[in-house]
Amino acid sequence: MSNTVIIVGASGSGKSTSIRGLDPLSTVIISANDKPLPFRGYKKNYNEEAKNFYHIQDHNKVIGYIRAIDKRRPEIKTLVIDDFNYYMTHEFMNRVMERGFDKYNELAFHAYEMITEITRTREDLTCFILTHSDTDAQGNVKIKTIGKLIDDKICLAGMVTCVLHSQVQDGKYKFLTQHNGTHLAKSPIDMFSDQYIDNDLEFVRQSMTTYFEG
Repeated sequence: MSNTVIIVGASGSGKSTSIRGLDPLSTVIISANDKPLPFRGYKKNYNEEAKNFYHIQDHNKVIGYIRAIDKRRPEIKTLVIDDFNYYMTHEFMNRVMERGFDKYNELAFHAYEMITEITRTREDLTCFILTHSDTDAQGNVKIKTIGKLIDDKICLAGMVTCVLHSQVQDGKYKFLTQHNGTHLAKSPIDMFSDQYIDNDLEFVRQSMTTYFEG
């Protein structure tokens, strides 16, 4: 089972920026949206020629790539899904004219299927799932989804050990490591020494590896 982390936060809060510290030689990014990565010189390090940056919208193809990375690319130690909620959005918009609730059942299943596939990958693979946040009627900030079925029946945060919430504090990008009463976040006890850490996925990856391996 891989070390899987969900990074949740509002647009512009530093989720994709946190990729910048990862080693491109051992990292693969699968992006739901065909957009540039938000840090200088990313094209030198991440591109399809280097086989480490793919734009894929179909969830079945994403699952196929996840399995291939797991089984056939042992040099890859970090997998980034950017950004997860758009897989639900793209499928919903492609099927928006369909009537009935079956499509919502399928959307929920596909979201569950993708995260389950990620968590089943090999132990030496750290997986980061980047996704947008939403605020519910009670003012709690959570993972953004489509349809009540996903919220009511599938607790996405409960499927992983660690959820970090990206925020901007005093002009600096940070990750919240524990729930603060309104923003979703969780991490194992003493994995991180501070409530807020820099938004650096490589630091998170190393911290998790050291923590679980003792």
